[in-house]
Amino acid sequence: MQTTVRDSVLDLMRRFGMTSVFANPGSTELPLFRNFPSDFRYVLGLQEATVVGMADGYAQATRRASFVNLHSAAGVGNAMGNIFTAHKNQTPMVITAGQQARSILPFSPFLASNQAVELPKPYVKWSVEPARAEDVPPAIARAYYLAMLPPRGPVFVSIPVDDWDRPAEYVPARDVSTELRVQPDTLEKIAHALDASQRPALVVGGAVDRDGAWDDVIRLAELHNARVWAAPMSGRCSFPEDHRLFAGFLPAHRENIVALLSGHDVILAIGAPAFTYHVEGDGPHVPDGAALYQITDNPETAAWTPVGTSGVGSIRLSVRELATHRPTNAREAPGKRRAPQRAEPSTVMSVAYALQALGEVKRPDDIVVEEAPSARPVMQAYLPFTQSETFYTMDSGGLGYGMPAAVGVALGKPGRRVVCLMGDGSSLYSIQAIWSAKQLGLPITFVILNNRRYAALQDFAPVFGFAAGDAVQGTDLPDLDFCSLAIGMGCPARKVGAAADLHAAFEKALASNTTNLLELDVQ
Repeated sequence: MQTTVRDSVLDLMRRFGMTSVFANPGSTELPLFRNFPSDFRYVLGLQEATVVGMADGYAQATRRASFVNLHSAAGVGNAMGNIFTAHKNQTPMVITAGQQARSILPFSPFLASNQAVELPKPYVKWSVEPARAEDVPPAIARAYYLAMLPPRGPVFVSIPVDDWDRPAEYVPARDVSTELRVQPDTLEKIAHALDASQRPALVVGGAVDRDGAWDDVIRLAELHNARVWAAPMSGRCSFPEDHRLFAGFLPAHRENIVALLSGHDVILAIGAPAFTYHVEGDGPHVPDGAALYQITDNPETAAWTPVGTSGVGSIRLSVRELATHRPTNAREAPGKRRAPQRAEPSTVMSVAYALQALGEVKRPDDIVVEEAPSARPVMQAYLPFTQSETFYTMDSGGLGYGMPAAVGVALGKPGRRVVCLMGDGSSLYSIQAIWSAKQLGLPITFVILNNRRYAALQDFAPVFGFAAGDAVQGTDLPDLDFCSLAIGMGCPARKVGAAADLHAAFEKALASNTTNLLELDVQ
């Protein structure tokens, strides 16, 4: 029997471990799924942004590339927000999309993508529509290797509908190393700088957790008694937030970063940009008298870093190498970060009280996927994360990631309890994920912080000249009933308005090990 494009691609997907297909079906994709293999799993999302968000969470949780199937131009267009987020998250992902039959493409047919290769750019590492049907399997193989090479990220392959049944050859198995090393002389320079430092600081970002360097960074920090800051807008927890050396979270504002890092003479950014800014700033990027060093897995990040010395390569291997250099310069441990004042119950509960209660109920190994931008500073004070791979959010700032990502993380970490912490506004971007979670029977508790507004925008408005009390158009969200929305998708839900009921509600929801939703009325 002759081998087809479909046979060859399915063989590749098995060898690459991409047997979970995250998708929303369309006509131009159907031939791939004819006689769908019993060892494959089709993960249905009810909208393409949800599909890509689920695949993102799954890839991050498994540290393997995920496989996505979208419907032609419209499906890719719907997914673009979360493709952008996958790009910023450096999530390995092979995105395929259907295309109309090659024979009618010259006639601009219905459902054709006229510029399929251009549509997902610039937020994929590579984009292609193979010139011939028999070129599809090698294109999928190349896409996979590119997705997995650092900096990891999504890639895109457009596949005409009539290609799947055309003859093709199997793609030979290959070994492709995906680990790069920082130049030894650069690591030596960083090691000497740390040794000579009187007051070093580490700034850690999401790549620490992505690359499995959690324990190595702890070892390096303890070796040098270095204070450790979380990088601005980091999408992962990369250092235990109850550790004696943890200093806190840097804001995405130049002058405030410089003020917080003042007094440090050596600053080493590990797996993070130096630095991510959200608003305009002036002045130096680091304090006077401080030298900046950086270890990153992203050459582009190293290229735009404004000052200092950058090394590009594996975070884990680099930090492990630095930790072999025993310091000769003994220094005292810095003071421990001050704990926040305990939040107390109130008539309408505060976000601080809600997150403090969640922190007291959840287990340290429970996973939180968060998309509540206005609550993030409060979360950083009242909901500490102390273990690797227990916190995920988006690096992009774009909404619509959190709910589907929680589904993907739960699929990628079977047996682990997942809390999806959402704002009321951000919940509505990909709320279809609740249905997917319920259909898959996943142990996810969706927690909606309902303050009836886009609080992040109202809080941010003064930066752009709004006076106190000025109306910010389009930011009020009255009359949303998230319990009804969840129940309509088959998901049990409960509304909690009284602080006295909160701990018991969290305990019951998390202990259920099923998909459920809690809507919290907060100030």
